[in-house]
Amino acid sequence: MQLVKSAGQRDAARKYDIITALGAYALARNKHDQRLVLRLITLMTARYNWARDELAVGQREIAQLWSVDERTVKRDMAKLRGMGWLVVKRQGARGRVTEYGLDHDRILATTEGEWRNVGPDFDLRMSGKPEQSPIVPLPVKSHVPEPDTSSGSEWALAQAILYAEAPDLYGSWLRNLVRVERAGGRLTLRAPSRFHGSYVQTHLTRRILSACQVVDGDVTEIAVID
Repeated sequence: MQLVKSAGQRDAARKYDIITALGAYALARNKHDQRLVLRLITLMTARYNWARDELAVGQREIAQLWSVDERTVKRDMAKLRGMGWLVVKRQGARGRVTEYGLDHDRILATTEGEWRNVGPDFDLRMSGKPEQSPIVPLPVKSHVPEPDTSSGSEWALAQAILYAEAPDLYGSWLRNLVRVERAGGRLTLRAPSRFHGSYVQTHLTRRILSACQVVDGDVTEIAVID
């Protein structure tokens, strides 16, 4: 579940941001760097424990994942350590693999020059200024109809306000949010996908809460689930 000001969900969105930064960085470089970063991203998505900052996997398993030999694994893992992206947390010993962590700050510092290639919203958000980030509407191929307010619910009425403020933004990100329940001051909405929910969480919950409070001052919290 995604809640306004939820640190856990901000962390979840941060995962996508770090992987996006790595991808943009790789695509701006030569094929050898691209291959190295792709291998790291695959290792992260397959075996990295984000909550514990832990990557504990043997060279043989990495070689199988990367479709290479163990000599290549040793070389590329050494490169990643040299870049400061991988940090040894516990050296391997007999019967135990080496445990690594990721230096997120070093990764972000290295990739910063390519953030603007993703877009101004990404660049500003990664720079630590999410409140200044422009919200980019997705292309809407057809006319977006006005929301149906016949139910009279706080979400239906808030949708009308959001539509009036920014029809394209409403059509891209808000139209497909479905009211699930209301419990006290918390209004729960369902997004059509995890990515959609993460984007709404990062960019739009304040706007949604503001619109809801115009029609119902008792709404104090927005929850987004997928």
